[in-house]
Amino acid sequence: MSVMITLEMPVKPDMLEDYLNILKGALVETRAYKGCRSVTTLVDQETSSVVLVEEWDSAEDQQAYMAWRVETGLIEAVGPFMQGELVTRTYDPKPEV
Repeated sequence: MSVMITLEMPVKPDMLEDYLNILKGALVETRAYKGCRSVTTLVDQETSSVVLVEEWDSAEDQQAYMAWRVETGLIEAVGPFMQGELVTRTYDPKPEV
């Protein structure tokens, strides 16, 4: 069964548009990564937070992806855009409920 992952990224308001442009390119690779079923991007204009809602084949696939992003330097590169910590949550879908 798949898992849903949310990543909430509190972006500095004056850097939001630049961050979204970086994210637009990066998410092409995310969507092509092994195990990624989908990624939806949400933006809270009031708080300048970006939330990714991701569906993965497994939590392990998403963890491997995040390790790859750390290894390739993307996580460090976007650090200056953040005004707080990244919040990640993992959910098990319950379509029967």
